[in-house]
Amino acid sequence: MSLKDRITEDMKSAMRAGDKPRLAAIRLILAAIKQREVDERKTLTDEEIVATLDRMRKQRRESIEQYEKAGRDDLAGKEAFELEVIESYLPQPLGEDEIADLISQAIEETGAASIKDMGKVMGWLKPRLAGRADMGKVSGQVKARLAGQ
Repeated sequence: MSLKDRITEDMKSAMRAGDKPRLAAIRLILAAIKQREVDERKTLTDEEIVATLDRMRKQRRESIEQYEKAGRDDLAGKEAFELEVIESYLPQPLGEDEIADLISQAIEETGAASIKDMGKVMGWLKPRLAGRADMGKVSGQVKARLAGQ
């Protein structure tokens, strides 16, 4: 079963159960997927859906931070619930050791020798880490590794 089919089935289940908050969050996910499919005029693969969900996760985290700064705990709570639903469809995050191993493998396979080769390394890592690691943190780790060589 594709990821999109699983999300659609979960929407139907939430509808039958009368779980309105979950239904609303799932509809947001499906709307984002549909929007991207319309924009790109194609059916998204599971990897592309994961990338879309990852983008949504990042947006929710930023929104939660902003709402908490503004003292809007009600809106922060709503965003946190949506984040929880979004994360339920993303693959399990990788541990620090697994990420470090992938960075080492990327540096070795791309032949990266300096900070100038960071784009090559990140290009190699991005499809393998999509939805499974915070790419901002990974970027910092790669930069530190390449600067230390």
